Amino acid sequence: MTASAALQPFGARPRRLTPGRIGIYAFLVVTALFFLTPLYVMLVTSLKSMDELRLGAILALPRAPTLEPWIKAWSSACTGLRCNGISVGFVNSVKILLPSVTLSIAIGSLTGYTLSFWRVRGAGLLFGVLMIVAFLPYQIFIYPLVRVFSFAGINNSIPGIVVIHTIFGLPTMTLLFRNYFAALPPEPFRAARVDGAGFFRIFWSIMLPMATPMLIVAVILQVTGIWNDFILGLVFAGRENLPMTVQLNNIVNSTQGERAYNVDMAATILTALVPLVVYFASGRWFVRGIAAGAVKG
Repeated sequence: MTASAALQPFGARPRRLTPGRIGIYAFLVVTALFFLTPLYVMLVTSLKSMDELRLGAILALPRAPTLEPWIKAWSSACTGLRCNGISVGFVNSVKILLPSVTLSIAIGSLTGYTLSFWRVRGAGLLFGVLMIVAFLPYQIFIYPLVRVFSFAGINNSIPGIVVIHTIFGLPTMTLLFRNYFAALPPEPFRAARVDGAGFFRIFWSIMLPMATPMLIVAVILQVTGIWNDFILGLVFAGRENLPMTVQLNNIVNSTQGERAYNVDMAATILTALVPLVVYFASGRWFVRGIAAGAVKG
């Protein structure tokens, strides 16, 4: 028997549709509908007028689509005593997000690199402590941190909430980068050391470019977590720096008289827009980076 003949498929051809495959497809369709139906309801409700909403046809398409609820949610919806919309919260969230994501990823990647290639004394103990902290509920740290930050004079400020997000993001970022760097071949690191490259030179010129998939994963995780945060922003940001999620809560709960569901839905979609765009723009990199970081622990 020749090699080409041995590679030819033989036996009964598998059926295209089997009960198992039909069941999988049915499960996937039901799951997709389960998650997409609320988004659909939010979208169509945000495009309807209040007169049309009073008819009660929650799943019906808008007869006369209008962007007035979106404009009101962005610029003139009341968030307590102020009626300047959710745009103020968007600006505050951006001020919080950019430095928090940058600092947490920079410090986390550097710590993960150190724990992977530079066998410093106590590295195993430090990594174990970070992992324990990563799985503790952060609510138990809120009151002690409020006291510490008040004493330091940075409570109710943008720098204070940035420090909070950086601290709480470090364990997860360290775990991701440590596992990713540990899975890389050590030869480039050793060659760079033989050539005389130092700690930061190896990290910046060799390791960080090789960690592009994990960097994208870290950005997605941090953007999603920090942007969607509510409790930390409410406690540590201060009244003048409330993020978008807190402003959304104020819009929904400060309505007097008839509740403007179309404005509430528009404000909700606007609040969720940034993490959705980030995730859909780099979703394939997210899966690739998670798989690469799970190879070796």
